[in-house]
Amino acid sequence: MPLSKPDYYAILGVLRDATEEEIKRAYFQSAQRLHPDKNTVDGETELFLETQQAYEALSNPRRRRQYDATLPPEIEANKEIRHVVYLSRQNLVRIGEKQLVYLLLEVGLREEKDQKLPAPPLNICLVLDRSTSMRGERLDIVKATAIQLMRRMRPQDVFSIVTFNDHAEVIVPASVSLDKKLQEGRIQMIRASGATEIYKGLEAGMNELQRALDPSRINHLILLTDGNTYGDEKKCLKLAGQAAAQNIGISGMGIGHEWNDIFLDQLASKTGGSSAYISKPKDIERLLLDKFNTLNNTYADDVLLEYKEQEHIKINYVFRLQPEGGPVEIGSPMHLGPILMDDPLHVLLEFVIEPDALKEDLVELFNGALKVSVAARPVPVSPIRLRFTHRVDDRPSAEPPPTQILSALSRLTLYRMQERAQAAAEAGQFDAAARHLQNLATHLLSQGEHSLAKTALFEAENLEKMHAWSDGGSKDIKYSTRALLLTAVKKVTA
Repeated sequence: MPLSKPDYYAILGVLRDATEEEIKRAYFQSAQRLHPDKNTVDGETELFLETQQAYEALSNPRRRRQYDATLPPEIEANKEIRHVVYLSRQNLVRIGEKQLVYLLLEVGLREEKDQKLPAPPLNICLVLDRSTSMRGERLDIVKATAIQLMRRMRPQDVFSIVTFNDHAEVIVPASVSLDKKLQEGRIQMIRASGATEIYKGLEAGMNELQRALDPSRINHLILLTDGNTYGDEKKCLKLAGQAAAQNIGISGMGIGHEWNDIFLDQLASKTGGSSAYISKPKDIERLLLDKFNTLNNTYADDVLLEYKEQEHIKINYVFRLQPEGGPVEIGSPMHLGPILMDDPLHVLLEFVIEPDALKEDLVELFNGALKVSVAARPVPVSPIRLRFTHRVDDRPSAEPPPTQILSALSRLTLYRMQERAQAAAEAGQFDAAARHLQNLATHLLSQGEHSLAKTALFEAENLEKMHAWSDGGSKDIKYSTRALLLTAVKKVTA
């Protein structure tokens, strides 16, 4: 039987069991997006009024009960987004030890959708390091590429550039109607000097993005640096958390070998963004243009995973395999990253199950929801409920894990071997770090990755003899094994 009223839960983008606080938060987010003072697009005033009606009905407990009584059974299928889940095990086993379960989540645009959604407008800020170490070829290529990006901006896009050393300067202010010849001259005048203080650049970049902040845009900050920042890391990470709350993505790119890759990973993962390693100046142009193309091809700028923590069950590790592989910061909500028009999101989660969780015959492994932010849509996409239970038996299932899980795990194992090597070297355990790299080289050779295996063995020898990595050695191995994860996913899904 068709509904006599609109689906108020879908209008606000919440599940039917949403709390009062979740309904209130969803209403304010929708109202900000659709308010007539900010939007003059045909039809959005009506959507704003529907949002108000939905909130008035669902925020009042009595009216909500009356409305819920008119609803048919909930349909779990999402009309815009498809999702597939693969689990590494069919059951859990009653033993007195911890058990691992892997979950591979694929989220993408429904293939049966006929219409091609237009690429949403962009609000992009380049935050460029211009400290003394950037002098010469590095800065020349950065400036030339920034000019290329500005020329590619469409009339509806907002573009800005901030440079920083020990202070920040707005070179190109956020605007949709740039005088490109004037701004190209300003970009060409950028000169390298001073030290590296990333927070000042991030803060100025955020200010430019906020001048044109709009939920209907892809709002993103691209940080490019070749050095360490000192003493302001916590302030940077706090700012990244604020960016995530405003649906602003941050991606980091490090040039050379002297920047802090752990810090850039943390900074980007707070917003669902990515970090990249630029080993040679000549790669700056390619990677910046690739990032721009990715933003231009974005369907959903972020996928949030909200969940309730289960007793005696811990999410131990989360890694985005594609697009733009990288670690995901654990916590609810979890920023998983974007969905591209032609490239679904793949995320691998590792669960640790304590023996105390296995008292019943059925264990709830996970209870949460996916919330997808689509800039091209004026109304929220209905959230996707994710709830998984596992049977508890006396013996393990004989059924093998899905091929998709096995492929992802085989490459993730390589990445985690280098993580253990990095951790051991950081702790001064150089012999242990060398053994991890030798083990990594053996696995790489078995998978035909001869060049990377040679690099791993070279670095193992360095750690044994010199108690240090070669220049760029740790980053070469880290980002090369990370790239193998993307290769594995594409082979399985091709």
